[in-house]
Amino acid sequence: MSSSQRAECSHGFFKQYISRRNSLMDFIIRFERALSHQRQKELVADHVDAFETAQCILPMPMNKQMATLYTRTMFQKFEQELIQSTTCFLELKTEDASKVVFNVRERKNWETRVAEVVYVKDSDHASCSCKRFEFVGIIFKHILALFIRDQIEYMPDKYILKRWKKTAKSGLVSDANGNEIKDSADPGLLIKRSTMSRLASDVVEDALMCEEGCELLSETLKSLRVKLKLLKDGPSNNEVGGSSSQTQYMKDPKRVRCNGGLKRVTGAKEKAMKRGIRHCRECGHIGHDRRQCPRNLNTP
Repeated sequence: MSSSQRAECSHGFFKQYISRRNSLMDFIIRFERALSHQRQKELVADHVDAFETAQCILPMPMNKQMATLYTRTMFQKFEQELIQSTTCFLELKTEDASKVVFNVRERKNWETRVAEVVYVKDSDHASCSCKRFEFVGIIFKHILALFIRDQIEYMPDKYILKRWKKTAKSGLVSDANGNEIKDSADPGLLIKRSTMSRLASDVVEDALMCEEGCELLSETLKSLRVKLKLLKDGPSNNEVGGSSSQTQYMKDPKRVRCNGGLKRVTGAKEKAMKRGIRHCRECGHIGHDRRQCPRNLNTP
């Protein structure tokens, strides 16, 4: 089976930046801008995963374990499945020397849905008929309901895929020929962000010890923010010339009437309309003149 889901996701992402009316040069600029925004969002997400810990709704050891392993997005999906697993009911269907089969019932929107969970004793592996783990890569509510029934407190390592972990980028990525694929994003940006975040966190902690420290830090940050804004915008015209420290605003130039015949050429009909409506001198009606007056035409 082949699917175009990945291509459709890419199309939906780039349609936010690209239109069919764009020229080739405009397309390249917008394409690079879209990739830059995507890489920036990824760097922010990596920073959040590295220095922030997700808050757990359920105080369960497995939930706390996955909060430290999974990225923020995948942990939120896993936690929702863990919450929904508490509403599932297991019923033993068959059991033999090699496997145990359970029917997992859940009630959703006034409908009862049944899934089949198979636990193989030799390999110590559980699988579900919904195939959500094979499709998405995280354990869903049906197998989690079995873990809760068997009082399994921590998730086994074989159910935790590396691609959803915070350390997914720690290893090397190779292509089909075995060559290492390097990340196109600037790795120094994340390092700088992490270093400055730690420094800022330490400064804030020291400033909170006294009221004078908070005021000093607040004033310093305001002044620093102004300087960074000036550095980002670049030097102004006054700073380059050095003539004045006050801000001068550029006004619109004065309108000057051009010399020469730039008037639009008008036709005879338009000139007649501007002069006004003419009346017949013979009968006083409009629409004709004295030569075309019906009164003169009817006179023998």
